[in-house]
Amino acid sequence: MEVLAQERLLTGLDHARLSTLLFKPRFAASLPAGLAETARELLDASEVVDATAVDPDVVTMRSRVIIDRPGIGEINVCLVYPIEADPESGCISVLTPLGLSLLGARVHQVITWTGPDGREHRAKLLRMIYQPEAAGDYRI
Repeated sequence: MEVLAQERLLTGLDHARLSTLLFKPRFAASLPAGLAETARELLDASEVVDATAVDPDVVTMRSRVIIDRPGIGEINVCLVYPIEADPESGCISVLTPLGLSLLGARVHQVITWTGPDGREHRAKLLRMIYQPEAAGDYRI
C-alpha cells in the first residue's frame, strides 16, 4: 500500500492513539496486507508536535476537508479512527490507503495512494473545513 512520501506533521495525541492501535497484534493482523507496516513507517517518519502548535492547514484526526479527485470532482471527507468509519457519510478510516495519505498532509498538497484495485489514485487537498485543534478541541 503505497502512500506518497512527503513531510508529515502529527499531533502527539494522534501519534499516541494510532501507535496504540497498531501495536495491538490482533488489530494489526486484521488490516489488509502491508497496511499496518505502511502506517508504522508513517508514524516513525512524522514530526510530532503538541496539539496547540499544529498549523491549521494540517490534516489531523477528525479533520474535515475537501479533496478534488480528477475525473470525480470535489469530495467532502472526515478522517476518523477505524471504528468511526462510514464511507457513505464521508468518514474515512485513517487506516486505509486514502486515510494514511491524508494524515499529516497540508492544504494544497497533492496526495497519492494505491487503492485495493492496485491502481494509483491522486487528489488535491483543496481546503480545510474543520480541524479540531484550530477550533480548540484538543482532546477529541
